Amino acid sequence: MFDGPEPIYLQIAQMIRAQVLAGELAEEEQVMSTTQFATTFRINPATAAKAFAGLVDEGVLYKRRGLGMFVAPGAREKLLADHRARFFDEVLAPALAQADLLDIPTSEVVDYVLGRPRPAGPGTGGAPRTGPTTDPTPR
Repeated sequence: MFDGPEPIYLQIAQMIRAQVLAGELAEEEQVMSTTQFATTFRINPATAAKAFAGLVDEGVLYKRRGLGMFVAPGAREKLLADHRARFFDEVLAPALAQADLLDIPTSEVVDYVLGRPRPAGPGTGGAPRTGPTTDPTPR
């Protein structure tokens, strides 16, 4: 299950973040205890606890004394804002820099983005769109 190159506690935290983003874990919903997590995934309870502590520090989870860990109010919105900011910094800015390097006008990039097909679903704005409105062949 946890076979990525990063430490297991980071993989656990990312898995919980993804569940919150996907709506699989709702605000105020209880998450598995560190003991349950350790037993289910056959890991050290301290590893799960380290992941949970990081998520508490981020404001994604909070602890109710004697009850366990719960998804914090506003956690999904916070994660969405963080991911959107990273998208612009890590994905879109380099893509736009590459477009500048290739002398692709901003209007052509915008036309392509507005005309690209998109799957229907949460966060996609509804029905699929049709293909690009400009000729995508290189100049």
